[in-house]
Amino acid sequence: MNLESQKVTTQKSQQEMYNFLTSVENYEQVMPESLEKFEVTAEDTFLFSLKGMPQIELQIKETREPELVVLGSTSSKFDFTIDLVIEPAGEDQSEVQLFFNGNFNAMTAMMVKGPLKKFINTLSENIQNV
Repeated sequence: MNLESQKVTTQKSQQEMYNFLTSVENYEQVMPESLEKFEVTAEDTFLFSLKGMPQIELQIKETREPELVVLGSTSSKFDFTIDLVIEPAGEDQSEVQLFFNGNFNAMTAMMVKGPLKKFINTLSENIQNV
């Protein structure tokens, strides 16, 4: 299952946004309001839970400075990645878009598609405001 967020413009340069997104503690600032738990578990890993959702642990799996940060689930039961693509958009601006790639069976995909689409759109909207 592949989903993508809308592209948002931020008031940070491409490099500043890359630096922000490669620091896992910053993800607490861009989580939805329904965040119930957020914990940094390693230098490149954090876990979170939202109301009504299972706890998820994400790890920075790949980076390509200054344009890409790939977050991946640490659970084999919920196998997915979120690619955060950062493009320059002027001297002090950048554009960020999120791409969700998940390996789910058809039943799971049907159940999680709506909430996941909302989740990545909320993340991108909140990234726009940092």
